[in-house]
Order: sequence, then C-alpha cells, then structure tokens
Amino acid sequence: MLKLVFVDMDDTFLTPEKTITPLNRKALDLAYERGIQFVPCTGRNYTGLPDELVHHPSVRYAVCCNGAIVRDLRENRNLREVTMDRALLHDLWHQIEGLEITFDLFADNGVFTARDRWHIIDEMDIPEGTRAMLRRVRVRCNQSTDEMIDSVHSIYRVNIFYLTEQDCLAVRRAIEARPQLTLASSFSCNLETTQVGADKGAGLTWLCDYLGVSPKDVIAFGDSSNDIPMLRVAGDGVAMANAFPECRAAADHTTTSCEDSGVARYLMREGAPLSARV
Repeated sequence: MLKLVFVDMDDTFLTPEKTITPLNRKALDLAYERGIQFVPCTGRNYTGLPDELVHHPSVRYAVCCNGAIVRDLRENRNLREVTMDRALLHDLWHQIEGLEITFDLFADNGVFTARDRWHIIDEMDIPEGTRAMLRRVRVRCNQSTDEMIDSVHSIYRVNIFYLTEQDCLAVRRAIEARPQLTLASSFSCNLETTQVGADKGAGLTWLCDYLGVSPKDVIAFGDSSNDIPMLRVAGDGVAMANAFPECRAAADHTTTSCEDSGVARYLMREGAPLSARV
C-alpha cells in the first residue's frame, strides 16, 4: 500500500517555468484525501521550496540538499543533518579556484555565492525561468569563497556551475579524488557534492525508518543523476520522459514529461493509487 510519494522538484514535479501544473495540484489534493504524504526530495535548501507545496496539507516532511537535510516543515526543524568538512572544502576549492566556476554553499538556511563568481549564472546556457530561480534563491556575498566557508555555521552541499566541458572534467576529477565526497548533477552545466552518507536515497531511507514505513510502500519520481539513489531504494522508482538517460536506466518505470504532469498522470492512471477507481 502506498504511504509516501517522494518527488524531485525541478523538471520533475515543477515545470521548466518552476510552476506546479493544475493536474499535479489535483494529485496533491487526492493524496491528502487518501492519507498519502508527498515528500519534496530535492537538491534545493528548504528555503527554496515553493510555498504552494510547503503549505499543502499533504506535505509535512522534506528531504533537501540532496539528502543532507531531512526537515519537519510544520515544526520548522531539521530531523537529520549530514554536514560537510570545512578543511576538505577548502582543499577542494584551492584545487579548482582557477577555473571559471561557482562554488555555491548550501549552508544554514540559504544558498551563498561569492560576488566574483555571480556572473557565471548569467552566462550559462539555461532557460530564463531556471536562471531567475537560481538568482532568487541565492545570496550574493561580498566575501571570498574561503571566507564564506569559514563564516557559515553548517554546510550541507556544494553546487558548482561551469561554462566549459574542460572545466567540468577538471572539477569531476577533483571531487572523485576525494572518497569522502559524493558526485551528482541536476543540470546540464553543474556538478554537486555532499559528504558521503548524504544522498536522496539515504534521505528517503532515513525518513521511512523514522515514520515506520517500508521503502516498498514508496514511489519516487526524478529526472537527474542526483535522483538515482532514491529511485533505486524506493519500491517504485519512476523517471520522467525528460529525464537524463542514466536516470531512466535506473528507474523501474517511466512517465510523461514534467510539462505534461507526469507525476500526476502516473499516480492517477487506471488502477494506480490516486485513480478514481481505487
């Protein structure tokens, strides 16, 4: 019996314009009526979650920062945190700081980008709706990246935007050389890392254990490589039609695109948990 639905945000539950479709909103309402909880499971920090989702009665918990945070949204507190080692981040940054990249810190209750790296967000080849969202959820800091690393309280995730494939390969090699770090991606021009033990699959597993729910009674939806761990541990892992090839390969099933309300269509199809005939 379905108990929880874990949904990635960008290009999964949200459209490229960062909106929730009317059919996905209907799925939220039906889930609440049937006692099924939706759990945002995202690379975003919890302050970047859409208000419409946070305040919906079917949503209480969220897995954020690629699994580094499990948060109770109603009680406004983190239930689980996996933080990153500052010395390790300084070491990583010093190896790659000569590249044209950002080094965005997902820390405390925000996302922080050094002012001298802000221009990269404006130069990336991404949809304007995505660019506007990235700018909206970030704080542009006057500090250097090293100063940012030392000034925040807890660091949960680092996002790195790049402009060239050469820089991408250099960053990838630097992260892979550090076994304490994970490596994933959610955009065509980013790499992201957390401390080992923090990924969406670990966040899903932890919350299921906390709530006394078997992962077999969970459906998870995603589109990117950072979604693969949760698709693999969920009872049913579903990739969007617009998903990266490696994400589709890891999924149990596929659905239609995020623009076509693929989450709702999968859950509301005939015989499915939110079907009118169930």
